[in-house]
Amino acid sequence: MSFRHRVRVYWEDTDAGGIVFYANYLKFFERARTEWLRSLGIAQSRLREETGGIFVVGATSVRYLRPARLDDELLVTATLESAGRASLIIAQQALAYDGAVLCEGEIRIGWVDAATLKPGRMPAMILDALSNSK
Repeated sequence: MSFRHRVRVYWEDTDAGGIVFYANYLKFFERARTEWLRSLGIAQSRLREETGGIFVVGATSVRYLRPARLDDELLVTATLESAGRASLIIAQQALAYDGAVLCEGEIRIGWVDAATLKPGRMPAMILDALSNSK
């Protein structure tokens, strides 16, 4: 089941032609992942305070299929593909309201100690929340 988050395209998101600048899809994906985790009761600021850990992006793979433009309203999805003890792979899409896929990607995020940035195991509460969301 995919989490869906609405995003409006503003001037700041576009290039001189009024088309979403390619790197901004990664920002849209980040917002959707953050809201998805929040919907599962996982607030990232609270996690850092309570566990000393944070998520970091380790790899991205993105395909751009159709342009989004100024003032478009998009649905940005986040779907858990796989969960290990130290990382998650999340499939994401930016969709036009008619359902057309504009951009799709796969994002790998890892769990690290916030102070040292060394990889570590995700707290059980995160894995439990993810497994209960399926």
